[in-house]
Amino acid sequence: MKIKLIIIIIILCLSSCSLNKVVKHHGVHFLEKKQKNIEVFSNNLNDVRSLLGPPSTKNSFDTDIWIYIERKTTVSQVRTLGKRKLLVNNVLILEFDNRGLLVKKNFFNKDQMNKIKISKNKTQVLSKKDTFIRSVITSLKHKINDPLGKRTIK
Repeated sequence: MKIKLIIIIIILCLSSCSLNKVVKHHGVHFLEKKQKNIEVFSNNLNDVRSLLGPPSTKNSFDTDIWIYIERKTTVSQVRTLGKRKLLVNNVLILEFDNRGLLVKKNFFNKDQMNKIKISKNKTQVLSKKDTFIRSVITSLKHKINDPLGKRTIK
């Protein structure tokens, strides 16, 4: 009786497991293939939007920069305790001029991103104590210069 119960429990546990890996996909599907259809100085904003859809990130200073991202992850083996494994990590950076014409295209895959050098320089952050003291002194300075609060700050 105990053996039958143990076998039933084992069968139920194993039947709920899947041998296929679960792949989580974020961003634009097949970005590497789609980016080959985009040509510099011949495509514009509307062409890119119809081919790839809306960008993941937009930046508009002097020129428009659109960033498209594709990322696929899966759960790795049991011995690594379910850590995620990165399968695909593609980034496409498109730069448009003020008329909407594509002027620059950069595509990075996972291997190229590992070769990018990141600066080791660190910026110094003001401590909260310094920021608090600075804000108190600044407010006192404003009150001394304008005790009634009628002067406008230029």
